[in-house]
Amino acid sequence: MRFAKVAVDLNAQALDRPFTYIIPEGLEIRPGDMVRIPFGHRTIEGFVLETDDETDVDEGKLKPISAKVGDESIILPELLELASFMRQKYLCTMADALRAMIPAQMRMGRVREKSQKEARLILPVEEALALASRAPAQAKIVSALSNGAKLLTELSDIVPAASSACAALAKKGAIEINERMLRRRPPVSDAGRSAFDPELTQDQQNVIASLTDALDTGGRFLLYGVTGSGKTEVYIKLIRMLLEKGRGAIVLVPEIALTPQTVGWFHARFGDLSAVIHSRLSSGERYDEWQRIRRGEARVVIGARSAVFAPVENPGAIIIDEEHEGAYLSEKHPRYDARDIAAERMRLSKGILLLGSATPSISSFMRTMPKIRPENKLTLLEMDKRVLGREMPACELVDMRLELANGNKGIFSGALVKALKDCMTGGKQAMLFINRRGHSTFVNCRACGYVVKCEKCDVTMTYHQNREMLVCHYCASEQRPPEVCPKCKSRFIKYFGAGTQRIEEEAKKLFPDRRVLRMDMDTTAAKDSHADILDAFRRGEADILVGTQMIAKGLDFPNVTLVGVVAADTTLNLPDYRSAERTFQLITQVAGRAGRADSPGRVIIQTYTPEHYALQCALKQDYRAFYHTEVAYRRRSLYPPYTTIARLLFSSEDGECAGKAASECADELRQSFADKRLMQHVLSVQEGQAPIKRLKGEERYEILVKLYTAGEPEAVIGEMENIERKQIDNVRIELEINPANMF
Repeated sequence: MRFAKVAVDLNAQALDRPFTYIIPEGLEIRPGDMVRIPFGHRTIEGFVLETDDETDVDEGKLKPISAKVGDESIILPELLELASFMRQKYLCTMADALRAMIPAQMRMGRVREKSQKEARLILPVEEALALASRAPAQAKIVSALSNGAKLLTELSDIVPAASSACAALAKKGAIEINERMLRRRPPVSDAGRSAFDPELTQDQQNVIASLTDALDTGGRFLLYGVTGSGKTEVYIKLIRMLLEKGRGAIVLVPEIALTPQTVGWFHARFGDLSAVIHSRLSSGERYDEWQRIRRGEARVVIGARSAVFAPVENPGAIIIDEEHEGAYLSEKHPRYDARDIAAERMRLSKGILLLGSATPSISSFMRTMPKIRPENKLTLLEMDKRVLGREMPACELVDMRLELANGNKGIFSGALVKALKDCMTGGKQAMLFINRRGHSTFVNCRACGYVVKCEKCDVTMTYHQNREMLVCHYCASEQRPPEVCPKCKSRFIKYFGAGTQRIEEEAKKLFPDRRVLRMDMDTTAAKDSHADILDAFRRGEADILVGTQMIAKGLDFPNVTLVGVVAADTTLNLPDYRSAERTFQLITQVAGRAGRADSPGRVIIQTYTPEHYALQCALKQDYRAFYHTEVAYRRRSLYPPYTTIARLLFSSEDGECAGKAASECADELRQSFADKRLMQHVLSVQEGQAPIKRLKGEERYEILVKLYTAGEPEAVIGEMENIERKQIDNVRIELEINPANMF
């Protein structure tokens, strides 16, 4: 008798342990299989973790597995290990981790393979026609099948009563009718993309040489390459080498908007060996792509964050493009970081982790520095020149304070209007970028550029309209918004907030005879809308593309020669210690969309604070200068990566319950820190309303803990984990470590 330990597919912490079941005689069960099992008075699904010939449990109390789901193991052995890693790192159940690894529709059989009936001849055409001589409809079917098998739906277009005619022919032994599996494949456009690999530049060859040395042993690399330096060709060459060794690869991109373009590039080179996984696929498309990968039909997977779990056997590399992006952090439980998952998966398979970016995150670039612990170390690879000797775009900062002083109260500066006119006259395309990341606005003096900041934290304060107060999201300081500017005494106080729709309207007013496309969350809600907008712009069906950060990264439009950053201060003045980093990254990335072909590029950056180091460094496309300035600021202000920020978020439909729970738990934390002598590792413990007090019908409160990274963060976070596990009526508690946003 054999036994299986099963993780039940139920979302309950108390059930987060393996349950033992008997494997019925004749049923082949392996670790990674999904099974149906009796549980209490119902039948549910579960994941097989282990099988054995022995058990410590009384066999008389055990029940048999009811059935196996599917023909193959759903979870690969290495992914079972990865799930254990996730369970420990992200404080989730084993079932939570395993659920993240498969399409949700696979559970409970909500989606299956799609098939249709197909007819084909099994007799020579002459013999079949003889059998159908007295039935004209059957004769037409035979003639249609003489060129090969056809679906019954296709035959119905030829003969109205195709089903009955085919049934009659099958009974006579002239044809056979079988089920043909239909593949629901997402649309792929590789038009205009070369199927041939270009000759690599010297920089690209140097990077490939370093990666070649790690093909068998694995390694962790950061590829820092300026925009247009040809990072994608490096990815493709690495994958070719892995395929020759019988291994596969996964390529992650941060935005769904980038996926169609990236898929097009890889499909042009690898054909049906490539597959795509992201949340905008239909249930059937996602299921079929997942099955192709699991069967080994697709060895190169491209997708967004969840593609890190793609069932690629023997993966040799996971490539994370635009590695600095916050989109790789899951906002749903379990709150995993795809970069951490990729690193662990490559450790298990002795593969290559390759992080790529023109603007690496501060934390990633710091890991390339000397004296970093080996388990955290990244090897730096660099490409500092564009391919074919192309120049970086010429960048220009426009001081919008001077524009206002000269009587221009519009959104566009005189320089940007002139540049747009020149671009349109020259038959080229332009991109206009503005980002409203976050939910709150900031208070800005349009006369001198002054922005209200917190005196204690040196981050901008956010205006909370419901309370008519400015609030610091890090120390909870509050103040009334000024009626006059504290710096220049001007009354030009502005609650800043122009968005993409207004930019689109202004562009259309300026150029009524030109077509303007807008790309943001509102215009890309429909399926395939990302690809439709980008393909239309690539085909020249529009002259100006207005967008948010969706248009800032990775896109390649040869005819774009002008990029306008309409409001650089939008991200610069967010109440987040990473606002300077994100501003530099966004501006550098969007600037890189200009001049990627033979025509030179130009970038105009509009700002009220042109002296800020993030903008000055972006102007010069100087990443290293920005890195060293930002690192000094983080060290001085004790922000990550020199410290860790941990947040407990309390949510409830009853605001009083959430607030009371946060207050009591904050007192409990302080007491436990004191009792266990952990306060020496803690900089501060603060509780209060979350920046967005109400979200999705729930009131939100938070406890913010800032602690020394060099101290004992594990012990401190362990105490916070104990709080997260508390069962408080009507209150949900979530723990976040260095959250992607502080809202």
